[in-house]
Amino acid sequence: MFRMLADFLMVHCSMITALAVSVVYQTAVGNAGAAREIVDGCFAYYTAFFWVLSPIFPIVFLLNGFYTRSRAYAGRYKTWVTLRGVFIAGMVFFAANFLFSRGERVGRSVALPFLIFAALSAAGIRILKSFLEKRYVAQTKTRRSSDPAKKQILVVGGAGYIGSLLVERLLNEEYRVRVLDSLLYGDAPLRPVKHHRNFELIVGDCRNIQDVVRAVRGVEVIIHLAAIVGDPACEQDHATALETNYAATRMLIEIAKGHGVSRLLFASSCSVYGETNFEMDEKAVVAPISLYGHTKVDSEQALLNAETMDFHPTVLRYATVFGLGYRPRFDLVVNLLTAKAREEGVITIFNGEQWRPFVHVRDLVEATIQLLEAPVGLVSGEVFNVGDVHMNHTLTDVAAVIREVFPRVRLEHVENSDRRNYRVNFDKLHRLTGFRSHYTLRDGVEEIKRAFDQGRIADYTDLRYHNERYLKAVGNPAHKDQVDSLVMAAFSTLPHAHSRVATVD
Repeated sequence: MFRMLADFLMVHCSMITALAVSVVYQTAVGNAGAAREIVDGCFAYYTAFFWVLSPIFPIVFLLNGFYTRSRAYAGRYKTWVTLRGVFIAGMVFFAANFLFSRGERVGRSVALPFLIFAALSAAGIRILKSFLEKRYVAQTKTRRSSDPAKKQILVVGGAGYIGSLLVERLLNEEYRVRVLDSLLYGDAPLRPVKHHRNFELIVGDCRNIQDVVRAVRGVEVIIHLAAIVGDPACEQDHATALETNYAATRMLIEIAKGHGVSRLLFASSCSVYGETNFEMDEKAVVAPISLYGHTKVDSEQALLNAETMDFHPTVLRYATVFGLGYRPRFDLVVNLLTAKAREEGVITIFNGEQWRPFVHVRDLVEATIQLLEAPVGLVSGEVFNVGDVHMNHTLTDVAAVIREVFPRVRLEHVENSDRRNYRVNFDKLHRLTGFRSHYTLRDGVEEIKRAFDQGRIADYTDLRYHNERYLKAVGNPAHKDQVDSLVMAAFSTLPHAHSRVATVD
């Protein structure tokens, strides 16, 4: 209501200012008579009609989302939305003015400045507010380390490729962070934050009900990253993939709601779109072609069905990740091809005209933070593609970038039966947060090259850097006891299409 009142007063100030500018102009050019006519005519118009019609502006602003969804917009898009809303309100206003003012109409010498001042005021106030808020937060962040308003966040799977960078970023933002992770790949990624005052690690299995209850107790927000990641890794053991990626998510939902957790952000994947020649947005029909994709789709549906007035899930469909992390992964296409170019001097491109949406791991972390901090009413029960439309590339594009960094690399192009192909639309995320990727493919290739040059990566074929090969070598983690098996069996029941995972090796 306060925002609507402020805009209402802003509209009146714009009209008075436009009137004053017109009068000053006419007086300055020696048209004192015209200036007097403007004053007399506009005063009568203002008192008789403008007060009655001026509520059109805040009403149209409300319908354009000025006081709801656009509050979370940022940057140039926010400015465009504001200017568009003012223009529409102005057109509605002048149409109503023409119909109802009985010949008493504002002249063009006042109408045009009025629209300009109204647009500048509406956009300027919002831009200034955003600037001051960011500046204030930046200046006071160091004084908020003990701020009780900073939420306790649980990151499930926080020791992974994405999770370890996200945990570090959350701690830098003064959140209190608890991690639940089995440390299947070791604890090295968490060593940089191990002794942080706001960090807590619970070594446990997301499939074990006691571990999950202990981890969830006292937290307000959960970011769920734990999964058997990737098509090959999931195909290796269907039963474990189904438990970890789907059944554990269902169990986490029930435990979270029982403990009063208000928000849950779930890491899904753009691979749910499968094979398509169209650019897919969040409303597109999903058509996963792998067990990994199916488990993500079913987990998404379970979360969205669980939304209540007190429990707010948000689904994040991550684009194909690349870049250097605390636990490097060389089973990801950009990272793997870069390593092969650096170490072997030859790379093979399979089906080079296939499209993929790419995102640097640090950009992905930034987008996750922005969605975490967005107003809950704008993200509750929503699905967001996480990436940037400018990062949709073919595999041939990837090869070209790698060749720029490694000019002597030899390219081999091969066609095979893998026809995964999809481009993704990220406008929804951009409209809400203003998010844009800061890292390009070349940035990711060059940072991995530097890691090799500096000796930080000795052998990219090390099992620790490859999910499928590591799990094949060490085996999937066993249940702690028979209770876990029974609980996972109960939560593994799919709401539909049971046959797709009916065969378990």
